[in-house]
Amino acid sequence: MSKTFLLIMLSLTFISCKEGVKESADQAKDPTSKSVSDTLPQNGMNVLSEAEKAEGWQLLFDGTSKKGWHIYQGKSEGSAWRVDSGTLVLVPSQKKDGKTVGGGDIITDSIFENYHLSLEWKISPKGNSGIIFNIRDDAKYEWPWETGMEMQILDNDGHPDGKIHKHRAGNLYDLIAGGLESVKPVGEWNKAEVKLYKGNLECWLNGILLVSTTLWDKNWKELVAGSKFRKMPDFGTYRSGNIGLQDHGDTVWFRNIKIRSLQ
Repeated sequence: MSKTFLLIMLSLTFISCKEGVKESADQAKDPTSKSVSDTLPQNGMNVLSEAEKAEGWQLLFDGTSKKGWHIYQGKSEGSAWRVDSGTLVLVPSQKKDGKTVGGGDIITDSIFENYHLSLEWKISPKGNSGIIFNIRDDAKYEWPWETGMEMQILDNDGHPDGKIHKHRAGNLYDLIAGGLESVKPVGEWNKAEVKLYKGNLECWLNGILLVSTTLWDKNWKELVAGSKFRKMPDFGTYRSGNIGLQDHGDTVWFRNIKIRSLQ
């Protein structure tokens, strides 16, 4: 190696290091500045692999818009539900009469029957939310949970519901408690799955089966009769319905929302 070539390489290395230091210093001065890698979506987020496409999966959230979703019964324009960095997030920054301004439960435009739903969620400290399914979007029902069942989303340690049996994260809310607990610490992402096929229901959290039951039989009717839903005659009765994400007044994030039909 010639001395001239070695000097050129050392000079280029020095310039590169100097520019790197300058970039880091500029970012330190401006905390809102981001590197190119920071602005890119997470690898594989809100996209389907070729294998998933072959299995019949379809995205319910494209990562850039709220296309395919609406607020239940048009209770608001939905401005509190925002798309941010590839996530669908509820931002309850304003409240009126205890309710989120621009909020409300957000549900799919489409109706599903016999399906495998998969999504990831992250809850804020002391937060509460839920995944509601088999909702009947009908004006005679004021709330989605008058018909749809809920897989609980919760900060178990920070929210009062964490002390209530059948109200913890991953439970079929107020109906069946999970035999195990697989929820991750608050602020971390969890993967939830709901599998419903001809009345056979499973709720999975982070790869662990928490709930397995049969809907619409005698045992199911007894479960409902022993819950807070006993005065709602159409709760858990519909074989198909919309998928919903609950506005419980706390910040909650969702991503990788997808579904496939079970035949």
